[in-house]
Amino acid sequence: MTEKKYDVTALGELLIDFTENGSSSQGNVLMEANPGGAPCNVLAMLAKLGRQTAFIGKVGQDRFGRLLREVIESVGIDAGGLISDKEVHTTLAFVHTYPDGDRDFSFYRSPGADMMLRKEEVACDKIRESRIFHFGSLSFTHPGVREASIHAIRCAKEAGAWISFDPNLREPLWNDLADAKKAIEYGMGCCDILKISDNELVFMTGETDYDKGALFLQDKYKIPLLCVTLGKEGSRAYYKGMKVTGKPFLQENTIETTGAGDTFTGCMLNTVLEKGLSCLTKEDIRQMLLFANGGASLITTRRGALKVMPGKEEIEDLLGYTKE
Repeated sequence: MTEKKYDVTALGELLIDFTENGSSSQGNVLMEANPGGAPCNVLAMLAKLGRQTAFIGKVGQDRFGRLLREVIESVGIDAGGLISDKEVHTTLAFVHTYPDGDRDFSFYRSPGADMMLRKEEVACDKIRESRIFHFGSLSFTHPGVREASIHAIRCAKEAGAWISFDPNLREPLWNDLADAKKAIEYGMGCCDILKISDNELVFMTGETDYDKGALFLQDKYKIPLLCVTLGKEGSRAYYKGMKVTGKPFLQENTIETTGAGDTFTGCMLNTVLEKGLSCLTKEDIRQMLLFANGGASLITTRRGALKVMPGKEEIEDLLGYTKE
């Protein structure tokens, strides 16, 4: 692949995750405003690993929108493709965390700025200058942003970029889950790299045998590299007839799992950028999964994700301490 300005450009949602952080003296839940949004979390992890990244999306011309622009620039993400909309507020999400670190989301997005991105606002110049283009299904929930996303994917394909897709299913944001399935099917039909969670795999295939489900999707959509995240069970990758497993790194001090999948994806894409997509060895993939699992485990010990991604040495230290 020829030299390009950006390693990865992503399109999608950039929002504020309000996460629980203790209680007030009156017993009220305190909420912390954490910058978030899956595509930018992925870019933040890549930027932490020294990669050149750019984001395309929309926020409101409000306090939260200004904050988000400042934050992504501060972590090294090019914000030239971020549009500010004076008519629509920045999207907000409220995250309820359970004792085991899992969570539920409540979204304030009717409308939210991220879903108002238009085709003509897509910075295709950045996409053409990228080795990888990454997106998720939330940029397909409404007609305008869906058209913008399809346009961006076409730009990426014409430029010869690898396409990376993470369904990132958020059921409350879809009026009809049949539409979610169609969007995810479209994404899988476009991508070279798929990161999918265990619950999304079951949602798309009805198959609880993850190997069967993954191989079905890989064969149907001709996806070169498919990775399944399994939470506390680690992860699996499927590539050129190989199945490779990666053990988990469980943390005793897990706070929440928000951003774990995005951290995994960023680490995974870093390996693809380093090794390429055409001739990965079994050992390359095993090391990729271990590194990605390690990064994902570390982010579960922190509130939020975008501003607090782990560094390479931190992840390698974790792998070294637990290496078999």
